[in-house]
Amino acid sequence: MPDFARYAIYYAPEPGPLADFGAAWLGWDLARGAPAAHPELPGLPRPVAELTATPRKYGFHGTVKPPFRLAPDHDADGLVKAARHLATRLEPVTLDGLALTRLGSFLALTPRGDKGQIAALTALASESVQGLDAFRAPAPQSELDRRRKAGLTPRQEALLQQWGYPYVMEEFRFHLTLTGRLSGVDAGRVEAALAPALAPVLPAPFQIQSLCLCGEDDAGRFHLIERLPLQG
Repeated sequence: MPDFARYAIYYAPEPGPLADFGAAWLGWDLARGAPAAHPELPGLPRPVAELTATPRKYGFHGTVKPPFRLAPDHDADGLVKAARHLATRLEPVTLDGLALTRLGSFLALTPRGDKGQIAALTALASESVQGLDAFRAPAPQSELDRRRKAGLTPRQEALLQQWGYPYVMEEFRFHLTLTGRLSGVDAGRVEAALAPALAPVLPAPFQIQSLCLCGEDDAGRFHLIERLPLQG
């Protein structure tokens, strides 16, 4: 396995229509580790390549354990083995579906479900963050400072110091990013163009039956290393 600059645990859709659309929309196929041709959608305010420039390198995914550098006393092979073992005790999660949503100034797919379903998803992410934390090197000061520029609550600051990222545990909000930052007018136009294209491929129910160990190459693009079926 090649060495990667950072590693992460992501949700990425199983092969199928949603995965295909997400890869094409962003222009990067996480599973193949290769560029993908953008779709042609009428009504967009700017080319798809411009709208998706920021999230492209990550591929179509929902973050479960945020990207991290390997601790000096661990290696990638050990991480793979630990991730496989973790997946054997994590239970699949079923939610009602996914919805196209404005999150601040960008668009994303967010889960639809009752409190119990959302709690199960949050628990899955929390166990992933904790279960592999021994492999995470402390975040450099520059990264911590960058996170703080967003303006963190005291609890988010505590999570940043403990886990290297402020939006984990009860602060976790699952989403699959579709765009970079947009003006209000552009967000409305992109939402209107995307909604009919997404409608046929959005799953109902939405099931998370596997997680993906992914790695970031030297160019900053993420690749699927291994899909991990949840067997708990």
